[in-house]
Amino acid sequence: MLTTQEFFRIKAFARLTGRESLRKTVLCLNAVSSHLYHLGLPHRLIRSNIALANHRCLWKIFYDFAMILLAEARTFYQTTPHDFNFDGCVYALDSTTIDLCLSMFPWADVRKAKSAVKMHTVINLQGKIPDFILVSTGKSHDVRVMDILEWEAGSWYAMDRGYLDFSRRYRIHQCGTFFVTRSKKNTQYQRVYSSPVNKVQVYCVINE
Repeated sequence: MLTTQEFFRIKAFARLTGRESLRKTVLCLNAVSSHLYHLGLPHRLIRSNIALANHRCLWKIFYDFAMILLAEARTFYQTTPHDFNFDGCVYALDSTTIDLCLSMFPWADVRKAKSAVKMHTVINLQGKIPDFILVSTGKSHDVRVMDILEWEAGSWYAMDRGYLDFSRRYRIHQCGTFFVTRSKKNTQYQRVYSSPVNKVQVYCVINE
């Protein structure tokens, strides 16, 4: 039986080398079995042992370790200058759909023949570090995550057209937060007022 530390090393190897399956991971590691002791792994790996460790492992152990790594990464990047000429932090908000096997995850059904979950992520663009991650069902609409987020005053959030909801964006405005997004073609709006802008200065900033 693999220990939690050994199992983490195997998972890290699979992620860093782009292995897409358990079979490929085991084949690659066993191809250099004489050097596995450098990783602190047994001299020969068996797929069934790794599958059993994957089934029995406690996710909280890896969660706690990830939080420690994120805290160290934030300390490392907090003094790194970013590419944006803004006083506040700049975040990117988006979601990605992760396809699942319908027979193994029937609770995450999206359609009759498809199962999936959504991962909503807020990334701090100074260091590309995630500040918020939420996993929801594949049917969950992107705008719902806007009700959960705590908007940081003075910061900027970049989001796509999937987060178009004017009532929720007004809440962002009330929090003293700014957002940048693309509008849909059928969006109906009317300009309430305008302010004088130095077009030459704006052009230079955009082209930088």
